[in-house]
Amino acid sequence: MEKYTVLVAEDDKAIRESIGIYLQNSNYNVIYSEDGEDAIEKFKNNKVDLIIMDLMMPKLSGEAAIVKLREESYVPIIILSAKSEDYDKVIGLNIGADDYITKPFNPLELMARVNSNIRRLYDYQKSGSEDKKYIEIGNIKLNTFEKTVFVDKKEVKLTSIEYKILELLMKNTNRVFSIEEIYELVWNEPAIEAKTVTVHIRRIREKIEIDPKRPMYLKVAWGLGYKFVDPHRRS
Repeated sequence: MEKYTVLVAEDDKAIRESIGIYLQNSNYNVIYSEDGEDAIEKFKNNKVDLIIMDLMMPKLSGEAAIVKLREESYVPIIILSAKSEDYDKVIGLNIGADDYITKPFNPLELMARVNSNIRRLYDYQKSGSEDKKYIEIGNIKLNTFEKTVFVDKKEVKLTSIEYKILELLMKNTNRVFSIEEIYELVWNEPAIEAKTVTVHIRRIREKIEIDPKRPMYLKVAWGLGYKFVDPHRRS
């Protein structure tokens, strides 16, 4: 079994080491960091498969660190923060995080989120060899092997969650998925935080649509959910 590495960026030593114990007991390698600048350096100098990032850290905040990391990588990032308001969660997801857990947290829930993100991104990449390699609708082309997306032949960078949502919808053109269905299929867990799906949908639109406010592809079915349509195909 492959052993994955998790970077824990948290300035509170007790919390940092506590998380490390749970990760090590679950067969993960652990790298520790106590500020945002060090987290970026540790990431650059090590093969990191997932990051747990506190927001309120010295030298460089977690938010700023995530923005810098997203300039060069789409490794899964789970935000760990004492900020529990929906607004703060939306901000965290908008800057590129994949998941968000508030303090105080249940260590078992944190481990479940870690396992889910690892499984979704890495284990999934090893499976599905019989799937169609390319899905091309209009000017959008998705490579299911390399997990890349191109719009007008130019690569568009998506987070792992954004990619999975887009792949799900493009593989099921015209089918309407409720936000609960999308959450359960992509996160592979009960729809506890289903409303975060709308944040990711908005970010996907900003990256693939010419006019995100008047989407051609990723459309809402009012009161029902979302669907991906081919604007050039006659119904």
